[in-house]
Amino acid sequence: MFHLGLFTGCGVQSWNGMWSGEGATEWLHPQLYIDTAKAVERAGFDCIILEDAHFIPDVFRGNMDFALHNGFHAPKQDLFVMAPFMLTATEHVGILPTLTTTFHPPYLAARTLATLDHISHGRGGANLVMSHNDRTAQNYGADAQADHDARYDAGDEWVALVEALWNSWDPDALVIDRERGVYVDTAKVRPIDFSGRFYRSRGPLNSLPPPQGRPVFSQAGGSGRGRDFAAKNVDLVMTNVTGIDTMKAFRDDVVAKALAHGRKPDSCKVMFNIAPVLGETRREAEEKRQRALAAAAANVEINLGWMSYYSGIDFGKFDLDAPMPALQTNASRSTTENLREKSGGMTLREFASYPASGAVELVGTPDAVAAQMGEVMDEVGGDGFLIQQPMYREGISMITDGLAPALRRRGLIRDGYAHRQFRDNLLDF
Repeated sequence: MFHLGLFTGCGVQSWNGMWSGEGATEWLHPQLYIDTAKAVERAGFDCIILEDAHFIPDVFRGNMDFALHNGFHAPKQDLFVMAPFMLTATEHVGILPTLTTTFHPPYLAARTLATLDHISHGRGGANLVMSHNDRTAQNYGADAQADHDARYDAGDEWVALVEALWNSWDPDALVIDRERGVYVDTAKVRPIDFSGRFYRSRGPLNSLPPPQGRPVFSQAGGSGRGRDFAAKNVDLVMTNVTGIDTMKAFRDDVVAKALAHGRKPDSCKVMFNIAPVLGETRREAEEKRQRALAAAAANVEINLGWMSYYSGIDFGKFDLDAPMPALQTNASRSTTENLREKSGGMTLREFASYPASGAVELVGTPDAVAAQMGEVMDEVGGDGFLIQQPMYREGISMITDGLAPALRRRGLIRDGYAHRQFRDNLLDF
């Protein structure tokens, strides 16, 4: 068996398509998120990872027009307000809102994540990012982001401090001894007096420690430094690498790094991003894929906008019919490097004419795609897939009510949850 997660957003996801429904405004209210969480849990997924950013993109063509006209990464809702609705409406699925370690102080994060873990009886967590965009830094009062690797150095220390705050309480500190009139055993709560290169905190935390001990962390560590951070600190690492050999090499590298940090090799799950195209017949799915290809070729600005967002480089300024330009960035290095490697001598127009398909291209009926997913996972030896799917009802239903049952019939995903807490289910196989 392998694990499944959903990677989706907390803002405008689908607003002008045939099946968008009330998507133009529905994202403003909790019910869409509640319904998605229930569907994903019914399908047996491990988790939902909620993407986020703290700025309106304006790199592409030097302004916000593309982002705002298209509802591209803006506007958004606050994930840590929406996540509790999802958690209290479900019983098993983990919810991982994205959290920027750069601009979310450790003490505040420790309290917030402990609270999410308590209200869900042990299903809280966070998708950790070291914010890459200078606009985010400027929104929080800085001039620019720190150097790429320095952001990860600070991230390591951030995790260490958050864990120290959670550990400032012993698990049995809450005694509730009514006869003696003692609620908390003061001998089991202590300051931490943490003083590091980036952070300081006296402690202790003024909240109870999380039921899981430490809520689950995920991260998209693609660069060498990012992989090392993931192997040291997180429970689930997601990746955009493509092709069987590259997928195997990525997982092997993460496992080796985890062992070097003294961790068990299966304690950090590697999940590969996919975007399956499903239809009732193979022909229907292929036609859907061809329509997506035609739409991308007719409007390359959509992909140029994505490339600009992740790289911090304005792809609107390059000649579309010239080869892909040399790229160097302090933003998302691994994603930018993948752009360079995948371009393979293509012109910018050619490269931007293809919609993303994930680690492997999956096109067909739910049963055929399920079979292919099983074959890929057998060959890669990985831990599972993270399905990239905008949060709109038709798309979610095709995954949860079409693909997931096909996977379950083949014995590839769980049929029920063995444990109550998120981490236990994640480590179950």
